[in-house]
Amino acid sequence: MKHLVLLELVARSNLPTMASAFLRREARRLGSLTASGTLKALTGSQWPQSAIHQTQELPAFGSRTISTQIVRNRMKSVKSIQKITKAMKMVASSKLRAIQIKTENSRGLWQPFTALIRDVPGISVKKNVFLIVTSDKGLCGGINSTSVKISKTFAKLESGPEKEPKYIVLGEKGKSILQRDSSKDISLSVGEMQKNPINFTQVSMLVDDILKNVEFDAVRIIFNRFQSIVSFVPTVSTILSAEVAEKESELGGTLGDLDSYEIEGSETKAEVLQNLSEFHIVCALFNACLESSCSEQGARMSAMDSSSRNAGEMLDRLTLSYNRTRQASITTELSEIISGAAALTG
Repeated sequence: MKHLVLLELVARSNLPTMASAFLRREARRLGSLTASGTLKALTGSQWPQSAIHQTQELPAFGSRTISTQIVRNRMKSVKSIQKITKAMKMVASSKLRAIQIKTENSRGLWQPFTALIRDVPGISVKKNVFLIVTSDKGLCGGINSTSVKISKTFAKLESGPEKEPKYIVLGEKGKSILQRDSSKDISLSVGEMQKNPINFTQVSMLVDDILKNVEFDAVRIIFNRFQSIVSFVPTVSTILSAEVAEKESELGGTLGDLDSYEIEGSETKAEVLQNLSEFHIVCALFNACLESSCSEQGARMSAMDSSSRNAGEMLDRLTLSYNRTRQASITTELSEIISGAAALTG
């Protein structure tokens, strides 16, 4: 009876290998019980139900390896993400080299208008249209949120009882940001412009739709001017309508220099200003789209490079954790083997 009590105490512990070794040793010493018979008796009707329930809830042998499996799966996912970020950086780099040449060439088309008509961002008019150039895809830093914040700041400065600020959004990301609190002020939104390479004809058709559907006194194009891979400058380009430009010209303001030019043919000054205003919008928007596209690819390169480095650091930490967990599991198994061998020989 004393031996059965000892067997019960050992079986209730959390050392199944020690319990089996103890049972075999006691079976050989007593001679009247075998290891299998003892186990069968202890798991029969004489065994307390609470003890049986406790033995069923014991963790399975090798349960410590579950944590190493989780860490190993996490390491695989981090490696896959790192491969994706490196590939995205290479793709953005190749796109940037192709767009950068077109952007530099477009500056020669836009800058003469700025010298002739001049850019007056502080002019106050009734109908302001904020044309925001953003990207269609994310993972490019904060270039889209920066453009939207600047447009909202200008809208607050130009707000008033007789003023009507409106938004025209190019790009899905800018539209999703503005829809949160300014959806009623969005007059027009255009998406997937960058699905195909940007060209002057595409921008001309877009400006033609804007002129037909939106009334304005001044269009303020808000975009990110490209400087380098890690640097872009938020820029606002202001283009006046033909009526406002004519008034400014008569008052000797921003368009005072036009009086020194001779107008040939039957066109009047108003018609010339109308043509200049429309062509100015097309040239400025064409340059803005290219500049924003360059800024997007540069910001994506920088973001993907940072993501790849972060994935490498995370992979190092996971590898260290995996090695520590695996070493602890091996040490524990060796301890159990040595303890069992010592119990058998003792």
